[in-house]
Amino acid sequence: MDTDVNVEVVDYQAADAPQRFTRSLHETGFAVLVNHPLSQQLIQGIYDEWLAFFETDEKHRYPFSGDHQDGYFGADVSETAKGNSVRDLKEFFHVYPWGQYPTAVSDAALRYAKEAQAIAQTLLGWVQANTPPDVASRFSRPLEEMMEGSTRTLLRVLRYPPLSGNEPAGAVRAASHEDINLLTVLPAANEPGLQVRDVAGDWHDVPCDFGSLVINCGDMLALASGGYYPSTSHQVKNPVGESATRSRLSLPLFLHPADDVVLADGRTAFSFLQERLAELRSQDLKSTVPTSAN
Repeated sequence: MDTDVNVEVVDYQAADAPQRFTRSLHETGFAVLVNHPLSQQLIQGIYDEWLAFFETDEKHRYPFSGDHQDGYFGADVSETAKGNSVRDLKEFFHVYPWGQYPTAVSDAALRYAKEAQAIAQTLLGWVQANTPPDVASRFSRPLEEMMEGSTRTLLRVLRYPPLSGNEPAGAVRAASHEDINLLTVLPAANEPGLQVRDVAGDWHDVPCDFGSLVINCGDMLALASGGYYPSTSHQVKNPVGESATRSRLSLPLFLHPADDVVLADGRTAFSFLQERLAELRSQDLKSTVPTSAN
């Protein structure tokens, strides 16, 4: 498969990093950062201890809260991507500073979330400074200021279990979808699989050597920018061969603005989030309908 979809790999420390990063977001909705400040040792430690956590029954002590969306989401309640009728093959734990957190793991994920959010704040500044004035004028406030008072930025600790060969017809690790938020910060997973769709509808592997950091635009940034920064469809494909026998761990940080931030046309971050969550709930209801294998 052709891996060239013009997602730029940007040296975080380079003098022209802000311009190259912003250009890649505009052209593809994605960018990849290398030589960034996040500790790979910290990330690897999180992968190791959370994989052990997911392989125990301890996770069931923290069932997700329907009101607050924190805690453990099992495979039976995992997301159904918009337009799909089969749930993704994954389980995950939603980590908020104020939410449920397992006692069986260290505070490494909480520390990582703070560090990743600090980097995301810097990246928002890069985008703000390099957005054309006519586009930036659409923002109700500077992008960095949209985060002031936010309580919804979410770290998802995500496990894609090994494939058994008995998965429902059409089920994949993460079906084609777009993110809801402003930006998503994603350190390279312990296994490959992330793909992005181009304008022609073809899928391309995202460059994600271990130690790199993948950033993508969400629907909120696309809405606020009038589409200048696209919220690009992406997926995690099912592995084949020996890779199918291994779990895949992922740590996306979803950067959400404060509830009262106006994105566009009077729609606030809170109202837009509720719209999208309602769509997901509708998809979840559809996923309870049995599907026939072809």
